[in-house]
Amino acid sequence: MKTSSQPSLVFFLGGRDLEMETIAQLLAQHAPGRWADKGLGWGAKASSYRREIEDALQRGQRPVLVELEADLDLDPQRVEIIDHHGQRAGADRPTSLHHVFDLLDLPQEAWTRRLQLVAANDRGYIPEMRRNGATDAEIVEIRNSDRRAQGISAEQDAQARQSIEDRRVLHDGFLSVVHLPHGRTASVSDFLDPAFGGPGCRNLLVVSPSEVNFFGQGRLVRLLDETYPGGWYGGALPQRGFWGWAADEGETLPDVVPTLMKEALAEDASDSGKDSAEAAP
Repeated sequence: MKTSSQPSLVFFLGGRDLEMETIAQLLAQHAPGRWADKGLGWGAKASSYRREIEDALQRGQRPVLVELEADLDLDPQRVEIIDHHGQRAGADRPTSLHHVFDLLDLPQEAWTRRLQLVAANDRGYIPEMRRNGATDAEIVEIRNSDRRAQGISAEQDAQARQSIEDRRVLHDGFLSVVHLPHGRTASVSDFLDPAFGGPGCRNLLVVSPSEVNFFGQGRLVRLLDETYPGGWYGGALPQRGFWGWAADEGETLPDVVPTLMKEALAEDASDSGKDSAEAAP
């Protein structure tokens, strides 16, 4: 694999968040003139850079697609695809930031604590940052920076706080359900966390006008992806992760609460059976 110190690599950046913003900063410093960033939102597609990618290929360069949906008919031998979602997600998988760092062939001492926390945040959110020794102050700073990088406004943050006040908590805390008037779910998951003074939650379902998003146990992420195909998922799987599903115009969002609660009851029954077996003489 060639590094960006050789002119064959040219980077094209996907949906904006703190990780992508950090990648842009690395590229500006270590690969000037060999990267493009159109400030796209989540769900960004390679076709947004169609002409630039075609030009790079004609020049004999190797395009590196960073978290861009591969919707162009490209020869996989001529491009590099970097992502940490879907089949590429996982607690033991390198993040996109790790991949770019390696492609830049940077020395290990250049991997700072800030980069480590940004990568941890992307891989497994706040729990992963805590596993990396992050303090509450560091968590708040990283998450505030991430929401700003995503373009989440102070008004949307305020709406999320109000939605949290109106949440439903089901089955002894197994599932918290929040109805949000916009699709910026990060505000809800952030402000529920104790680092922000929130009550915490085991599993979180956020219902927005055109999306439904789940954050929680990995087995439930897999269940939702299998039951409602066509969405997206990722995170620190198989332990924990996220899942989402968007409705096209005229479609109705699925009510996933019954599916999740059925799993909660099944989990209770399994635990009860184990307790009985352990108590048997």
